[in-house]
Amino acid sequence: MNKGTAILPENQNTEEQEQEQQQQPVITEPSPRIRVLIADDHPIVRDGLKKLLLLESDIDIVGEAGDGRQVLELMQEHEPDVMLLDLRMPNLDGLSVLQSLQQSGRKTRVIVLTASEDKNEFVQAMKLGCSGIVLKQTATDLIVKSIRKVHSGEIWLDSHTTAAVMRQFASPADLASGNMNGKARERSPLSAREREIVQLVAQGYKNKEMAEKMFISEQTVKNHLHNIFDKLGVSDRLELALYAIHKGLHIAQER
Repeated sequence: MNKGTAILPENQNTEEQEQEQQQQPVITEPSPRIRVLIADDHPIVRDGLKKLLLLESDIDIVGEAGDGRQVLELMQEHEPDVMLLDLRMPNLDGLSVLQSLQQSGRKTRVIVLTASEDKNEFVQAMKLGCSGIVLKQTATDLIVKSIRKVHSGEIWLDSHTTAAVMRQFASPADLASGNMNGKARERSPLSAREREIVQLVAQGYKNKEMAEKMFISEQTVKNHLHNIFDKLGVSDRLELALYAIHKGLHIAQER
């Protein structure tokens, strides 16, 4: 009589537990929030940016700075993920701020937000490590998009800015011949592996990170980069990144 009495209820209980587990909602981790610092000497600009960004569920404003000295103080205090930086500020201009950040080795990604169309400033800002350049007349939705893209490790330049920066890297011979790719001239086709590396460089990956992502040694990455530089006629990672953006190689896998 007792042989089956313990088995049947136990099976029923197991089935009920499985059904309950299946009915429980799947809990997903929230996307990481982006901590942003706004640096501009005009209060009306800071206020407008703050109101815009506070509408986004994944963005937090951790501070506002009205001059370059204050930027460095707030950077040390809050260590934001992304900073929107005006180039024309009192006490310490934006390029000087970028230089200080580069020397300190801070990981904050900087988007230069400027009304200036001085191409030399764009180039200097890129060389000093900024991750993006956005003109103040840019549509608001693109400002938000640039923050997310830069936070994810990509370089952000709109078509107008890219063309301006590429002109600054172009030699007189390039300009005379109408070649707007700067010094980047593809002498021989890139292999699929080399194109993948170009894409990762444009997205902000370092050699070690690329090696881990591609399951190859760091030395192999360096060898590929040497070959890529030679094939494209570029001299550094910045020119390579600009070439990739100009050619659309930085988004090849998203298409």
